Amino acid sequence: MFPVDDFDFHTHSRASDGVLPPAAVVTWAVERGIRHLALTDHDTLDGVAEAQEAAIAAGIGFVAGVEISAEWQDRGKQEEENAKAVHIVGLGVDTATTTVLQEGLRVLRGGRIERARRMDEAFSALGIPGTFAGAMRYAAIPELISRAHFARYLVELGLFKEPGRVFEHYLTPGKPGYVRHRWVDLAEAVAWIRAAGGVAVVAHPGRYKLTSGAMQRFLEDFRDLGGEAIEVVSGSHTPEHVSRFAHVARQFGFYASRGSDFHDPAAFHASKLMPLPEDLVSIRERLA
Repeated sequence: MFPVDDFDFHTHSRASDGVLPPAAVVTWAVERGIRHLALTDHDTLDGVAEAQEAAIAAGIGFVAGVEISAEWQDRGKQEEENAKAVHIVGLGVDTATTTVLQEGLRVLRGGRIERARRMDEAFSALGIPGTFAGAMRYAAIPELISRAHFARYLVELGLFKEPGRVFEHYLTPGKPGYVRHRWVDLAEAVAWIRAAGGVAVVAHPGRYKLTSGAMQRFLEDFRDLGGEAIEVVSGSHTPEHVSRFAHVARQFGFYASRGSDFHDPAAFHASKLMPLPEDLVSIRERLA
């Protein structure tokens, strides 16, 4: 069995909505004792080559990855509009032969600027103008502008002390700055990852506002589509989440993954990146 506490398979760089360049993410990881790293930027592989080169130079293992913004239709509900936003991490994707994945990601990125402009309108109606331009200053790649960039701008304005508070007040479903957006279907997201030779992983399941029944149906659908793993340890998971999703990994036979969901050194809490329970089968076994 591989060690369970020396890898981080969920991180972000400036190629999407992180604050550090890809090579600097590697430096940050090495300084914290990480020996195996995956870069999993949102809906893009653009930072992978730089991060991989830095990882080789640093002498640590590297896994090419991506985090895909997806939607899952709850078959247990009767309403027409019941799609739930979920994120699926792809690990070990072959960046040399990713035609299906790359094309899918290109199309997926196309709707982000339109959504950002509608978010700008929502904030203007709240008396906070200029958020689109402000958020764009934080987006290294304009077509990957995200809620995190808006959050950082509102922190810059002094309205909140840290981005997490912006999400709580404005940027989650039901809040006044949130704008609904249609993402790729779960089945397509998993298919893209598998077509690129990768392993599909449910990202930070503790963040999804699903009933226990809906979570069960989601995980069943994910497994049946070819999903193989789940993040048991995440930077947003509590010890209770770790216990819950360790049970899920055992129940479904999923590989167990571990990821900080790192975006910003200033917002990182090392205590959140707990070891995996030792009886679980690590995702590293699958990727080996």
